[in-house]
Amino acid sequence: MLKGRLGLETARIPHADRHGLIWLERGELCVVDGCLNFLSGKHTVEPHILQVPHQAISMILLGPGSSVTHDALRLLARHGTLMAAVGVDGVRTYTAPPLMPDRSDVARRQAELWGSPRRRISVARHMYALRLGEVLPHRDLDTLRGIEGARVKTIYRLMAEKYGIKWNGRHYDRGDPGAADTPNQAINHAATAVQAAAAIAVQSLAAVPQLGFIHEDSGQAFVLDIADLFRDSITLHIAFSAAKKISEGDETIIDRLVRREASTIFRKQGVIPAMIDKIKQVLRTEETNGSGSDSNA
Repeated sequence: MLKGRLGLETARIPHADRHGLIWLERGELCVVDGCLNFLSGKHTVEPHILQVPHQAISMILLGPGSSVTHDALRLLARHGTLMAAVGVDGVRTYTAPPLMPDRSDVARRQAELWGSPRRRISVARHMYALRLGEVLPHRDLDTLRGIEGARVKTIYRLMAEKYGIKWNGRHYDRGDPGAADTPNQAINHAATAVQAAAAIAVQSLAAVPQLGFIHEDSGQAFVLDIADLFRDSITLHIAFSAAKKISEGDETIIDRLVRREASTIFRKQGVIPAMIDKIKQVLRTEETNGSGSDSNA
């Protein structure tokens, strides 16, 4: 019945053979003549139509000012193409429909490493090595957290000095986040933006958000793990750069200013693709099951 409608008889292309992500914003994702299209300027004299190669990409990131039709969702589901509603340049992630990918290798590898206490601490030590620049001899997670916490205090101070920001230490009241000074508020907002980028990276690989190696209780534990890998190189630069602009008289509210800074850095430095590569690195997905050594992590 209705053979060819929405291209439903076409076979899927495996995700391993597809390109990565595509950003679309300020338009309508719809189906025209069985093909996925993004229509922008719908109410203008000459609307722009972009045909989206939905079978050749893994995930569509739908930005602000966008809508999606029922037929478009059906087409994406049929071909296993993921879609997430996000902020500009991925500084927020709002929802990702549970369209399952065609492979489970990343999730299985993550579960395999997480399920073994020895391998789990090995991955955690690897993550700390990436963050701290050295492999620590300790194998107790609480000890590693304590060492990292002490070094982070130093990094905060050095970053504040670099940007010429007065720093009185890290303070955050969850019950009243607005009570913090400008640098601390900037760090909070920057951390939220980077976590959104990490969530997109985790979703795009179909990794398991709940199975963290350093963070444990959160439903986004692995997302927080990945976001922390970029704390020094991305999060703090976004935060202190925004705080500096405020100190120089910029009257933009701190949340909006941080989003703008994050958007610029994400785009220029390719943060989300870098996160995807980092996930593959920490999970060592290139290794076959049972091969390789975890003792060197």
